[in-house]
Amino acid sequence: MSPTSLTVTGYGVSPGLACAPLIRMTPPVVTDPDEAPGDDPGHEVQRIRRALAEVAAQLRALATGKTAGAILEAGAAMAGDPALVRAAAGHIGRGTPTAHSLSLAIEAYCAPLEATGGYMAERAADLRDIRDRAVALLTGVPMPGIPRPGHPFILAAADLSPADTAQLADSDAVGLLTERGGPTGHTAILARSLGLPSVVGCPQALDLPDGTPLLLDGRAGTVETHPSPERRRRALERAGTRTRPSTQGPGRTADEHAVRLLANIGTPADATRAAQADNEGVGLFRTEFLFLDRREPPSLDEQVEAYSRVFTHFEGREVTARTLDAGSDKPLPFLRLPREDNPALGIRGLRTAVLRPGILETQLEALVAAQRRTGARLRIMAPMVSTADEAAAFAGLARSLGAESVGIMIEVPSAALVAHQLLEYVDFASIGTNDLAQYTLAADRTSDALGAFLDPWQPALLMLVAGVCGAARALGRPVGVCGEAAADPLLAAVLVGLGVSSLSMAAPAVADVRDTLAQVTLEQCRRLTTAVRDTTGPAAARAAVRELSEAFGADVPDGDGL
Repeated sequence: MSPTSLTVTGYGVSPGLACAPLIRMTPPVVTDPDEAPGDDPGHEVQRIRRALAEVAAQLRALATGKTAGAILEAGAAMAGDPALVRAAAGHIGRGTPTAHSLSLAIEAYCAPLEATGGYMAERAADLRDIRDRAVALLTGVPMPGIPRPGHPFILAAADLSPADTAQLADSDAVGLLTERGGPTGHTAILARSLGLPSVVGCPQALDLPDGTPLLLDGRAGTVETHPSPERRRRALERAGTRTRPSTQGPGRTADEHAVRLLANIGTPADATRAAQADNEGVGLFRTEFLFLDRREPPSLDEQVEAYSRVFTHFEGREVTARTLDAGSDKPLPFLRLPREDNPALGIRGLRTAVLRPGILETQLEALVAAQRRTGARLRIMAPMVSTADEAAAFAGLARSLGAESVGIMIEVPSAALVAHQLLEYVDFASIGTNDLAQYTLAADRTSDALGAFLDPWQPALLMLVAGVCGAARALGRPVGVCGEAAADPLLAAVLVGLGVSSLSMAAPAVADVRDTLAQVTLEQCRRLTTAVRDTTGPAAARAAVRELSEAFGADVPDGDGL
């Protein structure tokens, strides 16, 4: 008798189909508090110091050329922090076993980070990854991480550290299934950048035994166990029809309405990959990679060199750089910002320039200098702009330093609601749907439990997008979307109907979006927006748009992939 098939669900965060056996992550070692302590405390402290140093070296090696490079470099800096060794030494001095001393020391740092929530909670996960790797070295057991079975498999894990995610591209993993995570978390974003079919936030992910045959749909968020041969055949046939895009070049609707299709990048490695892909440039260049975990900000010359290396990849194509998006929820030591009880609503993005204006001024000077050196078609935009006064001040500063095209990100409801005022001062706007959803629906984007509120099909979110597009149209300003909403082919058509003129996404998603837009006219896209306005929730909105798209004859990637 064939095993009973079971379908479990989560958040589909990276489209594509994967059919392979499940293999769970190699589990970390659980340290034993009753293990006999070492005879020489000084020697044991040195062992911990060496183990952490080796972990730091491993993370730096993994960072080279990887999408998660900036995050891995930050992890290496954490592993090299002498405070970890000092804290562990205190436990060793009290007779605690060596490996368990390190576990206790790191856990003491993790608890307050998790209590803060948001970005800081993700840093706690990174610290635990450092702990697991160092403990493996101390105890002589295999390093936890990506399995190497020698055949294709779907990886199941509670969640992935940046170090684990960085190794996925070089593994035999053809799909990813995690117990935790949401649609806008770091695992989802990195999986999309790798083009790896992925489902996150699936509570049953670790209940499935190793070797279970799975059919994973990274668009619909479904995972089917023990699929029948017929189901596998249909899935592979469907996947095969989408391995090669039918359209190439600039984005266009069926009636030749131009929609620029751009890539999101966050590191030089991202830039290299995106430059080799079929897109029209960069719609979001996250510049934080230069600033993470530094005691002093990068110099003007260092920034000019780094930006120039990125810009040279995109000769003749547009690059939109976002100025430093950091603050109390992404603490950078050199900013010296005050501790805040609610950092997600605190000093971040453009607001940091009020306390440390020199950081922004130097970055703007560096971006302009790199543009002049390379001839790049550069646009510069500020994150977390909330008021017209902020937009005016940023535009004035940027232009005084030589910026030719200045814009803002629309990420908070206040900016969306008064977009007609903000756009008077700038040349363009880019809507960051990830943060705009977070602030509109009052849902922490790092919370596993609130992922449904962050669905980009939420009617309230789309109403705000429509309002921004209306304001931009009245003033003759282009407006783009650079959140993950842009990567959904079906939603992309809706966004175009609302008035969005460019879509920026992880580079592997461009082909499906371009194919879908080529099958519908601008007027049909507008009719899709009318269908959305008559719905009350994301599921109903998707269903209404899919039904109407099929009536138009568009072959949009299926919601269930089969």
